[in-house]
Amino acid sequence: MKNDITYFKTPIGTAKIEGDDMGISSIIVLDKDIDNSKNVPDNLKECVLQLEEYFKKKRTNFDLQLNPQGTEFQKTVWNELQKIPYGITTTYLKQSISLGNVKAIRAVAAANGKNPLWIVIPCHRVIGTDGSLTGYAGGLWRKKWLLEHESPSSQMQLFLK
Repeated sequence: MKNDITYFKTPIGTAKIEGDDMGISSIIVLDKDIDNSKNVPDNLKECVLQLEEYFKKKRTNFDLQLNPQGTEFQKTVWNELQKIPYGITTTYLKQSISLGNVKAIRAVAAANGKNPLWIVIPCHRVIGTDGSLTGYAGGLWRKKWLLEHESPSSQMQLFLK
């Protein structure tokens, strides 16, 4: 079965959303500017709506039927990522510990890097143990933007600049 595709402009790039009746299988951010799709397939409309709400700060969690493709280990890591609350960060080490294998830190980081559902599965909320913004497929500037967007003190940052 062929995936439906739609494009949605966000403040940090155009999101390419793919899915079918089984759920959303991929959301990636593109570096090229593509206009919003004129006719959004019915099975992708809710995803577009929820992303729009997220960027308007009207949504802090997603309620979508997801269908990411990956190994069982990757899916386990991605499920764990979905438990990270909005506005909160964790580390790759803490994520490995919560999955029950502290030695799997590199495998966990690699699975995060293969996350096919940008923002909805919030791998941007995972940082290095030293607090550094490490490894983000969409670019570290986007990770920084997303973390600032979710920060409860983002309004204060306007006065600190």
